[in-house]
Amino acid sequence: MKFLIVTGLSGAGKSQSIKFLEDLGYFCVDNLPPALIGKFAEMCSESRGDIEKTAIVIDIRGGRFFSQLPVSLDELKASGHTYDILFLEASDETLIRRFKSSRRMHPLSVGGRIIKGLKAERRMLEEIKSKATNIIDTTNMSPSELKEEIIHLIVKGGKSEGLIINILSFGFKYGVPLDSDMVFDVRFLPNPYYIEDLKKFSGTNDSVKNYVMQWPAAVGFLDKLSDMMEFLIPHFIKEGKSQLVVAIGCTGGRHRSVTMANMLSNRLKKNSHRVIVEHRDIEEERYR
Repeated sequence: MKFLIVTGLSGAGKSQSIKFLEDLGYFCVDNLPPALIGKFAEMCSESRGDIEKTAIVIDIRGGRFFSQLPVSLDELKASGHTYDILFLEASDETLIRRFKSSRRMHPLSVGGRIIKGLKAERRMLEEIKSKATNIIDTTNMSPSELKEEIIHLIVKGGKSEGLIINILSFGFKYGVPLDSDMVFDVRFLPNPYYIEDLKKFSGTNDSVKNYVMQWPAAVGFLDKLSDMMEFLIPHFIKEGKSQLVVAIGCTGGRHRSVTMANMLSNRLKKNSHRVIVEHRDIEEERYR
């Protein structure tokens, strides 16, 4: 049998992932002690085909038993079974925010700071991460985007180029996104906000998009930005970068930046890059 081992940082989305995998027909077991992997594999083999796809979540909640994972995986392979490892991670800032919003303690920071628990956990996971088949950084992912990535990698057998590109539109009046790797300003383009028939729409509307892209400066900017991204992406992948946040801003984050973010995303997707688009400041209530 072939098993999917789901592991990674606490708060990175393992619980969400196991729910998605269950919906996709996987027989899932959460927080299985590594020493029991062999016994569990025997039980699955004896099911006579009733269990075809199996996912096991194993992480540092297993305490001192977690260190047995590499040995247990070697024994699993020696017994004739195969496995893939799905490793989930996220930035420290994102994980801290998730723990605070859920009011839960990090498993390794009871009585202490969350950041100390995260640093200890990263050290404990270094070996298993180095053996991972697929790594997903969920820092800027919504649950639906995580599900899409799991389907792409696990179900469809797609390949991850090792880099997820997050294209983020925003409004400078609300501040530059703190997690940006690259920031581009499109306030030099004519603003649809001052066109009465376009003001109430966003950059997702065809009329607004056509207005923005009618200007030679907009087309030239998109061409140059696309070319630069295609140049940079292989170098980022070579250096081991797993996530790139490209922020594109205009005044309010509703028209020009949204249009340009969508246009850039479409071009990169055509070249088979893994792209996630988010429009941070497009919410209608901010413009009432």
